[in-house]
Amino acid sequence: MGKETGFLEYERELAPRRPVTQRVNDWFEIYLDFPEPKLRTQGARCMDCGVPFCQTGCPVNNLIPDWNDLVYHGHWKEAVRQLHATNNFPEFTGRICPAPCEASCVLGINQPPVTIKQIEKNIIERGFHEGWIHPEPPKIRTGKKVAIVGSGPAGLAAAQQLCRAGHSVVVYEKADRIGGLLRYGIPEFKLEKEIIDRRLEQMSAEGVKFVTGAEVGKNVSVEDLRGEFDAIVLAGGAEHPRDLNVPGRELKGIHYAMEFLPQQNRRCLGDAIEPETEILATGKRVVIIGGGDTGADCLGTCHRQKPLSAHQFEIMPKPPEERSPLTPWPLWPMQLRSEGAHEEGGVRDWSIATTKFTSTPDGRVQQLHAVRVGPAPKFEPISGTEFVMEADLVLIAMGFVGPVRNGMIEQLGVRLDPRGNVATDQNHMSSLPGVFAAGDMRRGQSLIVWAIAEGRKTAASVDAYLKEEAVRIAPGEMRSEAPLRTAP
Repeated sequence: MGKETGFLEYERELAPRRPVTQRVNDWFEIYLDFPEPKLRTQGARCMDCGVPFCQTGCPVNNLIPDWNDLVYHGHWKEAVRQLHATNNFPEFTGRICPAPCEASCVLGINQPPVTIKQIEKNIIERGFHEGWIHPEPPKIRTGKKVAIVGSGPAGLAAAQQLCRAGHSVVVYEKADRIGGLLRYGIPEFKLEKEIIDRRLEQMSAEGVKFVTGAEVGKNVSVEDLRGEFDAIVLAGGAEHPRDLNVPGRELKGIHYAMEFLPQQNRRCLGDAIEPETEILATGKRVVIIGGGDTGADCLGTCHRQKPLSAHQFEIMPKPPEERSPLTPWPLWPMQLRSEGAHEEGGVRDWSIATTKFTSTPDGRVQQLHAVRVGPAPKFEPISGTEFVMEADLVLIAMGFVGPVRNGMIEQLGVRLDPRGNVATDQNHMSSLPGVFAAGDMRRGQSLIVWAIAEGRKTAASVDAYLKEEAVRIAPGEMRSEAPLRTAP
């Protein structure tokens, strides 16, 4: 805890955002620095609640009261150690996690909760600034080899944990750079990519090997991987986007969010985009279909590309301004959330279903046809509410329905659950011995903090699997070496 009476004396305060007129003209992170005295005051608000529900609300079970208290007393180096005890990448969660811990904060029952996410970000940034973050290679190597397929937060967390346990780890990434959605899905104004690179430098120094341009199931053989490695972790994410099956969907100018967002990240990284495949909002009337985080990322990206107009539509009804009574504390609250992108402009609207698109003579989208609908699950159209909106660019940000099945998953032949994710047992092992799954590929589209938690838990299971030295064949018989290789 922090100061015994801190929650009675101090108000919740967040780091200010840069002015809208400034930040929409660049791609830098939108938050300003928060002075240390104010951070320590925020740490002081952590109360002696007895049972820290914030820890149970956090998928990685962060030791939140411990490091809040350490920040309050100015013990930053120990706070870094406590933070890393449960989370490999607090610099990611401190920026882009929606902070379910804060929704579970006991103080949040009747007051604004402790600024846990802000404190987390500043602890890790202090650690990097002071030079306290060093490579931690293992003292002993086990001789076992593990392949990680996918370099998002789940894959990276599993890789770092397994490498530190002494195993030889190779991460395979189909893109040209490491990071998965962190690299190409999250805009620069939320996560500058140097933040990823400095952590990758640490992991490389610890012994993790990264291989880019390597798509398992295409230019990397599944059988070769199974024959070479003692265990495989599938951490390729849930990349199959939910589509909008309405007339006119095939028109030019209608794209998935994950066709649009990676292009801008590549521009920020200095890459050239082929003119015939370029997607830009500049000077266009943009409609974003989907009201979640990905839709907000599209909106913020559009603002910086200077569109003529930008609308964001959501089929669900508008959430209440305050926590809904249907989601009482400590549950994740159903309530209206506004991102920095919404503060920057555009129009948000709810209870809207797109019915069709119509085109220009050359086959480009020109109009979006929609209707207002009733509540879930039926979303019944409301008669007389039909409308037409001019649109030059439509971005579909309706979430993801699971991992891409063709290629690696089909070739492995692993069993899938009813939702189409890779099915696993309680140890995160798939239906193939020695083949594990983690993150969105196992649990479906979720949060970055869940991905890190999944990567850590899967790594622990892989480590236990690799350390199993013998099995009993039958009562009274001699024990023999356990088959650690997955190849037949």
